[in-house]
Amino acid sequence: MRKPGREALEFSATGSCNDIWACPTASLFGFWLSHIIWFACALIAPGVGHTVGVPVQMREQRAVTGAPALSLPSVKGRIGKRSYAERVRGGTLERVVLAFRAVVGDDGVSLGATVREQHGKDESMHSCRAPDVVVWPRSVEEVSALAKICHHHRLPIIPFGTGTGLEGGVCAMKGGVCFSLRKMDRVLDPHQEDFDVTVEPGVTRKTLNTYLRDTGLWFPVDPGADASLCGMAATSASGTNAVRYGTMRENVLNLEVVLADGTIFHTAGTGRRSRKTSAGYNLTNLFVGSEGTLGVLTKATLRLYGVPETVVSAVCSFPSVQAAVDSTVNVLQAGIPIARMEFLDDVMIDACNRYSTLSYPVSPTLFLEFHGSERSLEEQVSITEEITRGNGGSDFSWARDAETRARLWKARHDAWYAALALRPGCKAYSTDVCVPISHLPQIIVETKEDLTKNHLTGPIAGHVGDGNFHCLMVLDPHDADEVQRVHHFTERLARRALALDGTCTGEHGVGLGKRALLREEMGPLAMEVMQGLKATLDPKNLMNPGKVL
Repeated sequence: MRKPGREALEFSATGSCNDIWACPTASLFGFWLSHIIWFACALIAPGVGHTVGVPVQMREQRAVTGAPALSLPSVKGRIGKRSYAERVRGGTLERVVLAFRAVVGDDGVSLGATVREQHGKDESMHSCRAPDVVVWPRSVEEVSALAKICHHHRLPIIPFGTGTGLEGGVCAMKGGVCFSLRKMDRVLDPHQEDFDVTVEPGVTRKTLNTYLRDTGLWFPVDPGADASLCGMAATSASGTNAVRYGTMRENVLNLEVVLADGTIFHTAGTGRRSRKTSAGYNLTNLFVGSEGTLGVLTKATLRLYGVPETVVSAVCSFPSVQAAVDSTVNVLQAGIPIARMEFLDDVMIDACNRYSTLSYPVSPTLFLEFHGSERSLEEQVSITEEITRGNGGSDFSWARDAETRARLWKARHDAWYAALALRPGCKAYSTDVCVPISHLPQIIVETKEDLTKNHLTGPIAGHVGDGNFHCLMVLDPHDADEVQRVHHFTERLARRALALDGTCTGEHGVGLGKRALLREEMGPLAMEVMQGLKATLDPKNLMNPGKVL
């Protein structure tokens, strides 16, 4: 393991104050602890203190409503409008790059335009900006050393895993330094008897399950893409198995995090990996879903599960969305531990039939999967079939062997490409919302009417077992009018979900595109609490600025 070079350490500790972008700072750790204590006091005695960075209208609103005033530091305005490249003129750029190279070597730093562009975009359609520098640390110590240099010069830090996100989370809004974490790719400390494992941020979902193949264990959270596991934690990802195994939020036991100033800490305590705890605040879940805005995730300790003895899959067609959702609710109420319950609307089924040469009825369709012992699955399958038939389900197909199951699920697995094939030469943008299951029929019907009214192509696929669904918007990115219509549609969809007690995003994250919607969802006081936490942990607003808040 390479240790930070002496040149880097001397550079990060002795920068000249004559350069306004190179003011040395003390360690943030003491500052952070004092602010946590102060923040807790503010919550316990909200009338004490002073309002910092609180908009006048918010204070006026409190005067009217009687809402408590939270004295939290403001996170706004900490980074100027100038990019990193503009702020490091006059020879500082060369000095910064030299410092980076002293930490990670010449091959661990790149200023190349192509490399920077590759690390400045994800799978979304957001207009993104490339970082000014890309670095590849190989250890948490190198991440810490690089972060100290960035903190010293007020350089934004953008963590990068595999770039499979869907909301612009890796875009360098202020320029800055991309920390590409793919070289930190070790699987550490597998504990078969305890059903847990620790991974570095470069380990992907498929890589981990390949590593675990001979242990009888697996990690079930499956967002579709072969995303990095720490990236999945950063966005609180989930996927098709969430109805049975939960999301990343339920499956992360501990995180190693590097804060903006280079401080390394563990959210549940060093080495802790118990399945449950009632000790202190849940700092792990504070960082799950934080999207790189609070720190760099450098290790994740994850829950594992036993590989099921038997897997059975099924597909069933329904006369309406309501009938499909009624079956979902009835199956869950019957206590059947179903592993996957996926919904495709008629437009998506038609697209999949054309793309994959299938012959499913063009109607709302459920794809089901059961995990368990041979004996238990016989009963589960029998009860489920009875329930679905009672709700008008028909055209059942059941499969037990792996090859037949793969063919059965082909429509769901190919949904993205099938949607793209509806309009060759166009691009696809996936947006997601989540509502209580009972509201699914209403929101899906209203969404389909909205799509038709606005002449938009947006087949629907969803994890119906937990109320989460996606519209795969297929559009011409060069048609400004259509792009605008899609933008307005996605906002209406999110607000429709909020009106039905749901959320603007079930698993994609907030990123760039849903910040305003997050404010509507959470309300001003909750947003102020989050801004206070951000300002306490990252007072210079260097961690992935412009995202979430």
